Amino acid sequence: MISDKNVDVADALRILVVEDDPLLGAGLKIGLGQDGWAADWVQDAAAAERALSAGDFDLMVLDLGLPGRDGLEFLRDLRGEGLSLPVLILSARDAVGDRVTGLDAGADDYLVKPFDLDELGARIRALARRGQRNTVLQAGDLALSASESQAMIGKRSICLSPKECALLQALMRDVDTAVSREHLQATAFGPQSDIESNALEVHVHNLRRKLGRQRILTVRGVGYRLVAAPKP
Repeated sequence: MISDKNVDVADALRILVVEDDPLLGAGLKIGLGQDGWAADWVQDAAAAERALSAGDFDLMVLDLGLPGRDGLEFLRDLRGEGLSLPVLILSARDAVGDRVTGLDAGADDYLVKPFDLDELGARIRALARRGQRNTVLQAGDLALSASESQAMIGKRSICLSPKECALLQALMRDVDTAVSREHLQATAFGPQSDIESNALEVHVHNLRRKLGRQRILTVRGVGYRLVAAPKP
């Protein structure tokens, strides 16, 4: 069985920031990236909808005062469509009634501007742990509990490092599909420029050693593909 060991899931996060203020939005993208997270930044609800349709995000940081379409309306629509993505509202609307309205609209947390970046990071980590606590991905006989950094092949338990877990999670979300090197690097390392050139290959090698070489295939010129039913 998957164990109950608690681990930090921060290394696996991809965050969508929806903020119309260019200085704050750019600052959040940089600050979250420095914490090791992959952050995408858009400035309105329409762009956020496109990003959610095209990408696989773990959490959204949402401003309410967006141009064209208010953040509360956008959030209510997303929840009405069944989106379960954790959402943290980041807003200058600081009255108790505003916070209650935001949480009732479907937000998981509410942080008032101005805010401390360290507190934002702590709240994001808490939401990530809460959102991934019971999430188990499945691909054939391979199962992954991202919140526990643990995989299972049949009855065999496999412990993973945080980076290995982040990579495997990204591959399992698009099983039997080629996943680009750029996406895997952003998922595991964040948008950093100082990682070693072969860091991704090293972690993929370690995953192959633990899971079997035929389970993760190299797709030349693209990246890697996880196979649900690898050849023996």
